[in-house]
Amino acid sequence: MPGPTLIRAPPSDPAKSVIENVLELTPLTSVAPDIFTNTRSLTRTRELWHPPGARGVYGGAVIAQCLSAAQQSIPSPSPSNGHAVFLIHSMHCYFVLAGDATIPIVYYVERVRDGKSFITRTVQARQKGKCIFTTTLSFMREASAGQRTIDHGWNMSEEAVARLNVALGEQDTASDIDAEALGVQGYGPFESIRLPIENNTSSDIQTKKTRQWIKARGRISSTDKPEFHLPALAYMSDSYFIGTVARVHNLWRFSSSGNDRGRAKTKSPSMAKMEDEENSDADKERPRASIGMMVSLDHTIYFHRPREIKADEWMLSENESPWSGDGRGLVFQRIWNRNGVLVATCVQEGLVRLAQDELPKSKL
Repeated sequence: MPGPTLIRAPPSDPAKSVIENVLELTPLTSVAPDIFTNTRSLTRTRELWHPPGARGVYGGAVIAQCLSAAQQSIPSPSPSNGHAVFLIHSMHCYFVLAGDATIPIVYYVERVRDGKSFITRTVQARQKGKCIFTTTLSFMREASAGQRTIDHGWNMSEEAVARLNVALGEQDTASDIDAEALGVQGYGPFESIRLPIENNTSSDIQTKKTRQWIKARGRISSTDKPEFHLPALAYMSDSYFIGTVARVHNLWRFSSSGNDRGRAKTKSPSMAKMEDEENSDADKERPRASIGMMVSLDHTIYFHRPREIKADEWMLSENESPWSGDGRGLVFQRIWNRNGVLVATCVQEGLVRLAQDELPKSKL
């Protein structure tokens, strides 16, 4: 099994942000229309991140690349369609197999329906001829709801805004050196500032909330085009998503804990940092059970305000888990932009199995 891809190659286009280069796709028009891959050439692959301890590539990357592929099949505004602009409003995804970071992923887009108000696409991500991920996406025509609409949405936490301002010294950006001291996690295509768990001492697990500020590293080159910001948000939406269940239950996720039963204890810097993050909000008074297996099963994103998503500006992600049981857990996520507008809601179910006690071996 290939190891984690902890070191990324430099961006292929210095004029673009890191996340744009990571998510860039190559159309395989010589093979067939609506087929794309994450390779730069026949011999060079844009290697996706394999998180330490994970079974395969980071799921957010596949989600985002599927969205990028589907967007390229949407008709451009023209006189024939009344200059209509269609933007993503929802995507429903299933993780089928673990992705291999060392070989190309091929994305197959199917044009299910082109309507006057909605366009439907499906995308399959394949490796070695096998489907590893599938999603159905729906695009809505802008300004098709009429002049009179109903509007409401969750409000953003003022306390979370205050914490961001303190962390950044009321600056919009922080240098890498400052970021380390401030707790801004700066490795990878996006940055994050994790906040303490809200209601962490409550016995009602479903009332706990995990929060983090997120944004793409650097500046996205096409600032006025949402089709570049939307995949970036999709990429970041998978960060610590199903892991919310482990955090609110105070579970230990890493094999190098005291419960590792003799497994190797050599830790990479990235793994050590992740362990420190997990310990920062752990309840030290309670014994910690260990995760035996935790993987995402499905992932849904509702894009409420596509035009107001600026993925290279700070956005607040707030997660809560309304339910867990039968070896699964469910998490809801709300994402606000810096102006306090609820721009997206996400839902994920995952497999969350505890490490089981070993049965005593018979002496016979």
